[in-house]
Amino acid sequence: MTTNVSQVTATINVLKQPTREEWVAQAIANLDEILLDHSHCERKAAGVAINLMFRYPSHTLLVRKLTAIAREELEHFDQVNQWLEKRGIPLGNLSSPPYAAKLKTQIRHQESDRLLDSLLVSGLIEARSHERLGLLAEYLPQPELAQFYRSLMASEARHYGIYWLLADTYFDSKIVSQRREELAVFESEILATPHFEPRIHS
Repeated sequence: MTTNVSQVTATINVLKQPTREEWVAQAIANLDEILLDHSHCERKAAGVAINLMFRYPSHTLLVRKLTAIAREELEHFDQVNQWLEKRGIPLGNLSSPPYAAKLKTQIRHQESDRLLDSLLVSGLIEARSHERLGLLAEYLPQPELAQFYRSLMASEARHYGIYWLLADTYFDSKIVSQRREELAVFESEILATPHFEPRIHS
């Protein structure tokens, strides 16, 4: 398979490295597992938004924006689960790749650093998700499923944009840019070592 993944990543300039072509081939060859992992990703993304809302209830804009994200992530969770049902894939447990856990080790514990890092890490995960769902939309050989992934693109882009917006709302833009750069470099280093199991973030 010949892919030009850099074309997709070029529109997400916060990502320091594009997804490897090998990931696309691995994902397509293990599509049932990727779909199941995608279901887990949508559920976890909703949980992240909800947890931030509960942790920072006095941040009115944050609560409003993340309520919308949580609602939309759960809608996507339901939509992916419908695809699992169509393909006869039971919704069950699946081991997680180290990606998110390693990225979250960079979240500092003292406030307000914790809020900033939480927003930026969440934004980076959403940005990488946007890139990879775009690659699935581009290269999946099943037209209907490819169209489904294409339909998710606008909302995925909006999600990471909201996390950037919230960071810029609550923190000085120079501090946000510097910290986002540091975290983006770390994010690309995590993905430099391929995970042996096919996952959305492997």
